[in-house]
Amino acid sequence: LFFLLIPKINCKPKILTGVDHLSQTNFSILQGKRVGLLTHPAGRNRFGHSTVKVLRTAGNLELLSLFGPEHGIYGDEKAAVLVDDKIDQKTGLPVYSLYGKYRKPTPGMLLGIDSLVIDLQDVGVRCYTYVSCMRYAMEACFEQGVEVVVLDRPNPLGGLKIAGPMMDEECMSYVGAFPMPFVHGMTIAELALWAKKTPGILKISESIRKKGKLTIVPMKGWNRSMSWPQTGLRWYPTSPNIPTLDSVAGYPMTGLGAQMGKFKHGIGTPHPFRLLTFEGMKSTDLKRELDSLNMAGLDFRLKTVSNEKGQKVEGVYVVIRDWSSWKPTELAFYMMQLSAKWEKPSPFVKAVKSEITLFNKHVGSMSWWNHLHTAGSSVNPRPYLRRWDADVKKFRSKIRSYLLY
Repeated sequence: LFFLLIPKINCKPKILTGVDHLSQTNFSILQGKRVGLLTHPAGRNRFGHSTVKVLRTAGNLELLSLFGPEHGIYGDEKAAVLVDDKIDQKTGLPVYSLYGKYRKPTPGMLLGIDSLVIDLQDVGVRCYTYVSCMRYAMEACFEQGVEVVVLDRPNPLGGLKIAGPMMDEECMSYVGAFPMPFVHGMTIAELALWAKKTPGILKISESIRKKGKLTIVPMKGWNRSMSWPQTGLRWYPTSPNIPTLDSVAGYPMTGLGAQMGKFKHGIGTPHPFRLLTFEGMKSTDLKRELDSLNMAGLDFRLKTVSNEKGQKVEGVYVVIRDWSSWKPTELAFYMMQLSAKWEKPSPFVKAVKSEITLFNKHVGSMSWWNHLHTAGSSVNPRPYLRRWDADVKKFRSKIRSYLLY
């Protein structure tokens, strides 16, 4: 395992991301190497230049191919839609899709590559598939003797927020590829380091894991308490429904809560994951019910907007009033409680097998599902939230030695 270390550099941006740090060293770790790049539109340096352009113009390395995650290398593909391989019209390079026929790079894709550089902006949530894409790529590269170089980026939820249920082994999938809480509090390079050093996370033999070469290019100037605005970086949409920082914070708050039942969370409006509606209920009544939950750090405001079809939508906008006391996943489980209370029969009782499977792949807790399925209208998340808080403390202790900042 190698870490890139350079003297502290004085510059205007408040932090240097991994790609900026790499550039400051004149790409020394990639000198003379044949390189593949796994990235997307949010993979940019502090000047807004894409990492594709940065590596193409480096001069002392050869960029041979590009690899794209879910949503494609340009971020314009819809969620859960398979993406084909193609030739990049801007560079003429082959683009191998890792969200199409293959999720894991094939030996042919990696042929002739010395190093696979990974520059992906994650959002700090377990089911967001970029970290899964990284894990699968690490496995393939280690099996083929290809170095993995991870360019680190901030966790936009910061490095202190960890919340939600742990992932049960039987629920693991591409939307749950790491045994961690729903909000994990790690950077993408810290996840890579944890996977490299810990038996069982990468689904390869122990001998191959130990031999695999991982090089991390860390950030400079970032600390775990930083919010995204404190970094001085511009936010670039990481996927079609995560266009802004508001949607980043909304993703763990409402995503799970609207997965089954009559809740909607603003997809198709200017406020994805932040504007709540419930089919058949007035927004004033919904606000009153949400207010009564007295959730730490949250306020709820009535808001009327137009959706992408030009239709008026009246809903309840979720406001984070106090970041320090806000619990990122709590609202989602109270949304499930309300769905079970208001819908007859409960959506968790009448769900079909395919819906149940998908739900549990995202949530990750079979004990919670069993409660939802058997409690009828009397769902109570409180004891589960307390249990998960205790699990989070254990997880925080477990990963401490892999934290870079």
